[in-house]
Amino acid sequence: MTSHAELIDGAAVADAVRAEVAREAAALLATRGITPGLTVVLVGEDPASAVYVRSKEQACKEAGMHGETIRLPATTSQAELLAVVDRLNADPAIHGILVQMPLPKQIDAQAIIRRIDPRKDVDGFHPENVGKLLIGDADGFAPCTPAGVMVLLERYGVDVAGKEAVVLGRSTIVGKPMMSLLVNASATVTVCHSRTRDLARHTAKADILVAAIGKPNFVTAEMVRPGAVVIDVGINRVEDPANKKGYRIVGDVDFTGVSRVASKITPVPGGVGKMTIAMLLKNTVRAASVA
Repeated sequence: MTSHAELIDGAAVADAVRAEVAREAAALLATRGITPGLTVVLVGEDPASAVYVRSKEQACKEAGMHGETIRLPATTSQAELLAVVDRLNADPAIHGILVQMPLPKQIDAQAIIRRIDPRKDVDGFHPENVGKLLIGDADGFAPCTPAGVMVLLERYGVDVAGKEAVVLGRSTIVGKPMMSLLVNASATVTVCHSRTRDLARHTAKADILVAAIGKPNFVTAEMVRPGAVVIDVGINRVEDPANKKGYRIVGDVDFTGVSRVASKITPVPGGVGKMTIAMLLKNTVRAASVA
């Protein structure tokens, strides 16, 4: 039996958002002489982070923005990193600051996040922006991945208002902000996590199911209500001897099975992941426009 779910093409939507951002950046330069600037700070040599940071740099360039990366050694102290953040906060040419996580163990990530000027916190993790998101204040910045999910739903004609939405995962990066964005859009939201009893009972009632728990192929067809919209935020490596890399990337959702019952579904890769950088650029241009 072949899948009948409509594929939500995150790559295509991300390209469209990035094209919009490029137009906004060009307009800012033409009308106010401002080039939106994003600085990413990378501490240490985490390989996944390094790849991600390079793609952010490239994306900035393509959008006509100024993108720089500050690379610091893994031995960097908390005081040294705070000093870098302070310098970026004070630089009027920098509109967005992103300190790449994870940080080495000698550095308290929360102390760094709290030091970033909330108006330059384009990742949306400063407590001020978290609070604004919770109360529905559009002045703040929402974290890029859940904000990207909302854009995908909107562009694929999914009206969130009045719908039953279930979010799997309660992280501060995806799960909790996803809950806030969906509630602000008038959905009825259930958040499930590792301590939730009878998980399938909750997922089976979802009109919109967002999976962000970091467990490969965890959500199966039996857990999904026929006709549901399924958004897979998971990015997991699973061993695959047939692949020349020795692994392949899969989501939190069993795509083959679930796409037979869902009405719309995001693939992995090619779904939500591409939206994260697009929304980061969008937040940076917005920060520059109000600077």
